Amino acid sequence: MKKILLALLLGAGLALGLPPAFAADEDAGLVLRVYNWQDYINDGVDEDNNKVNKSVLELWAEDYESRTGRKVSVQYDMFETNETMLNTLRTGKTQYDLVCPSDYIIQKMIKETVEGGEENIMVEKYDLSKMPNYTANVSPFISDMFDRYGWTDYAVGYMWGTVGILYNPERVTDEDVSTWDILWNPDYRKATSCKDTSRDAYVIGLLEVYGDELRANRAAYDAGEISRTHEIVNRVDDKSIELVERALKDMRSNIYEFEVDTGKTDIVSGKIAANVAWSGDAVYAMDLAEEEDDMLLGYRVPEEGSTIWFDGWVMPKGANVELAQDFVDFLCRPEIAAMNQEFIGYTSAIAGDELFDLVTDWYGDDEGDIAYDLTYFFDGTLSADRLENGRAIVHTGERDRQLMAQYPSEEVTARCGIMEDFGDRNELVLAAWGRVKGAVLPDWLYVILGAALVAALVASALSGRKRKKKRR
Repeated sequence: MKKILLALLLGAGLALGLPPAFAADEDAGLVLRVYNWQDYINDGVDEDNNKVNKSVLELWAEDYESRTGRKVSVQYDMFETNETMLNTLRTGKTQYDLVCPSDYIIQKMIKETVEGGEENIMVEKYDLSKMPNYTANVSPFISDMFDRYGWTDYAVGYMWGTVGILYNPERVTDEDVSTWDILWNPDYRKATSCKDTSRDAYVIGLLEVYGDELRANRAAYDAGEISRTHEIVNRVDDKSIELVERALKDMRSNIYEFEVDTGKTDIVSGKIAANVAWSGDAVYAMDLAEEEDDMLLGYRVPEEGSTIWFDGWVMPKGANVELAQDFVDFLCRPEIAAMNQEFIGYTSAIAGDELFDLVTDWYGDDEGDIAYDLTYFFDGTLSADRLENGRAIVHTGERDRQLMAQYPSEEVTARCGIMEDFGDRNELVLAAWGRVKGAVLPDWLYVILGAALVAALVASALSGRKRKKKRR
């Protein structure tokens, strides 16, 4: 939001100052150039844009100078989509030392680097021997995932989560919300909504189409016959694309709408009973509903499974590797990771005492009857006094609430796949998605909608309130 408003005002010939830590100081010596999602780092201000503490960028600059004796400043720019970020890098007009793309874009950048030869390198390699905070504190769940997919040399995890269903238990039964079928269920006609993104919607279609196979895999997992239930989320053969397109067209006629950022408020206002949600957005919606309407919402990853997404830091070709690695390693200190997690609302890839304390402070209840085991995530990163019989246990009395949205159980992660780059099949998936969404609007209507959007953005910014953090 800040970056959009800045562009609009500068385009109109107006000057707008950025907070000190967000604009590079030419007299400061070294400059770190960062390109990140909007509202995706603790910037030291509250919801009313009041300065309440030093930003993470300011803290790093001070820490770096105290350790090295060299001054440093940060040029900090923000993007709205992965594609915008990637296109900016491809033009070569702006050099960045760090960018924070999502899983499939990271995969694309690494693939081009590994397969493209010296002339086509997109990302620089990390030297993990110079990143002690990351190696000591990254969750074993995240590091194992990166090793398994071959991303360890080129990316460092930042935030992660799942895609699931945010729901109102007063309007949705436990049985119905346990399956993706709810989006096709006529009992909830015009009472659910789905994400308006081709990849997320496509995967949900896959999970519905291959539901029987997934449920069989779940039974095999429960019997100890397999360790993970599926990688169906990456099926892009002709038959799968055809079946998913047909399923999504049926779903379109049953849901309230496709949306990107309104579902969490629609469910709080009562427009819908359930919404496909990213886990961090679900946590925000549950907080909002409880604080403002005394409404207890839930979040569930259906039995068929879902996807695990993550965002990570990569260093584009030509980056100042020494400076970039130092900054990322600073972010991997548990106390800094906790600051960012509390501000952003999504789940850090970093474990450690400070993060565990944050979680137990938020969600722990010594009298709760649920001993929620998060050993898979925190294993090897906690002090002995945080452990209960050698396990990382959080006692709680609530199911399907914020704790389980931010930290899914090990069993839930086992039935979630990682969406990969669809490669040369992506165009076919996009074409199918275009047919699902229907006819393209006429150009004149886009002009009107664009003008309305600009007016809304300016009005929102001038109101002085920050938007809730939005990753996607």
